[in-house]
Amino acid sequence: MLHQDNVLRAITDDGAFRVIAADTTATVRGALAAQKPPSPELSRTFADLLTGAVLVRETMAPENRLQAILQGDDPRIRMVADTYPDGATRGLIQMPDGVKAMPLGERGMLQVARTLHNGALHQGVVRVPNDATVSAALMAYMQDSEQTVTMIAVGCHMAQGEVVAAGGYMVQLLPEASEGPLMVMTERLKDFQDIVPLLARGGASPEELLQETLYGMPYTKVGDRNVHFGCNCGPDRLVLSLGSLPRADIESLMQDGKTLDIQCDYCRQTYEFTVEQLRSLLERN
Repeated sequence: MLHQDNVLRAITDDGAFRVIAADTTATVRGALAAQKPPSPELSRTFADLLTGAVLVRETMAPENRLQAILQGDDPRIRMVADTYPDGATRGLIQMPDGVKAMPLGERGMLQVARTLHNGALHQGVVRVPNDATVSAALMAYMQDSEQTVTMIAVGCHMAQGEVVAAGGYMVQLLPEASEGPLMVMTERLKDFQDIVPLLARGGASPEELLQETLYGMPYTKVGDRNVHFGCNCGPDRLVLSLGSLPRADIESLMQDGKTLDIQCDYCRQTYEFTVEQLRSLLERN
């Protein structure tokens, strides 16, 4: 049976906290299979960024696209997580050959771009804090760019180079929160700042994460969405892109008389375009 990822949203009945919990295991597996990071360290960082992007989209732009870009201390190294309202999520790793690490903390940056309801693009950029974790970078973004007090923990448990479980949670402080519940939640979350142990023992499904983080607090679930690895590339989209090229560029692609192969950077799907198909683009122009 195929693993089905999902993300749950809930609000405590006293209106003090919004909680989002996600299982991204299959999504992460699909993205890692496409990108093939050269080290477990990079795989975990990439997995955490994917999970974090899903959580931030669910709270800031649940019906719109969100993209998170993590840049390392070396500006040539960056990771991209791209997530859509239908749950489709994909990722991209860009780095020179031979690189197996992505140092963060000195010049590392996190950029988040999300589509607003009016179609405009909202972007925020923060420096990765000194503790240099994806969770810390996401919390810094929520605090600095969105002005929202948020606790985020994302993680990926791997064994023998394979993803066993991936997921995370986000707890947001709402205006109705009083000092009592806030103190209780603060103490409670100290035990779950690192959720990898929970993932390792199979106790980090979205339902379980909600129950663990909101232990003793009545809450109501307000959303449940499936998440999956998916890419929006396709032959029709590529035809539009090729058709926008200058006529001379299209003619140069036809010069050797061979079929043109184009591979999607995100999912590694390869598309073929014959000389006849390229010639038809010229005729349209």
